[in-house]
Amino acid sequence: MSVTAMTHWTPDDIPDQTGRTALITGGNSGIGLETARALARHGARVILAGRSGTKLDRAAEAVRAATPGARADTLVLDLSDLSSVRDAATRVAETETVDLLLNNAGVMNLPERRTTRDGFEMTVGTNHLGHFAFDAQVWPAVRRSSAPRVVTVSAAAARWRMGGLDDLMSEKGYRGMSAYARSKRANVVYTIELARRTANSPLKALVVHPGAAMTGLQRHGSGALSRVVTTVAARLLMGSAEGAAWPSLYAATSPQARSGQFIGPAGRDQTSGTPKPAKLPQGAGDPEEGRRLWAASEQLTGIPFDPGAESAL
Repeated sequence: MSVTAMTHWTPDDIPDQTGRTALITGGNSGIGLETARALARHGARVILAGRSGTKLDRAAEAVRAATPGARADTLVLDLSDLSSVRDAATRVAETETVDLLLNNAGVMNLPERRTTRDGFEMTVGTNHLGHFAFDAQVWPAVRRSSAPRVVTVSAAAARWRMGGLDDLMSEKGYRGMSAYARSKRANVVYTIELARRTANSPLKALVVHPGAAMTGLQRHGSGALSRVVTTVAARLLMGSAEGAAWPSLYAATSPQARSGQFIGPAGRDQTSGTPKPAKLPQGAGDPEEGRRLWAASEQLTGIPFDPGAESAL
């Protein structure tokens, strides 16, 4: 046995974030709220983005209650509606500097195929296209930061074979978990391509997966029995939202985190060790797949996005 006790990274190791602003989609609950709490505890101003103003206000108050003096603001944003995305992004882009942009919000396992207001399959439309459109339009605020980071929350489901990007809108057939896996693969491919396109800038783009945790996504089971089974399994097998936030927090703040990495938990027990680079889904780092998804995302949303256009990010 070693005389020296082994130590590992924890959120207590987050460097001082005073003077930095973090914008977190899905910041009113689950991983997003836990991420906001930790960043605020280390001095960051946090902007919590989500669909419900009431829930956002409640979450911001929880952040302030946990850390007296914390700065927590809110931003109403519906990622399934490009007009809402445009309005929210414009408000931020005109006035803010965003040092940490955390693409965290998402939906999972919708029981039947639904579409967004703009006609996209709901899961991919929210989890990927909504974030792509938001990032593109909020980019002036990211560009103002001297050391910006973009962290996108994916999932281990990104590795599932059913999640190929050839049928992005699930037009050939719909299964809830297939659409979820597809959206999570898109999160990985998008982030790796973003890292590639900003390689000559100070920006770091990382993608994370939180492991298994009960965060609120599981509420979309395909029936009452499915939800009961998921809840029981969650209590037995899944970690907490607090532990699930560790990869996001590490990617957003650690000096050791590098652009283009896919960061996951140390193990099933999410708080048992330092978050670490995970194996990419097969082919997700292929530049050609990245270019195809980027072009498709621009075409579907109607929003061009050239993150490397400004040399001084």
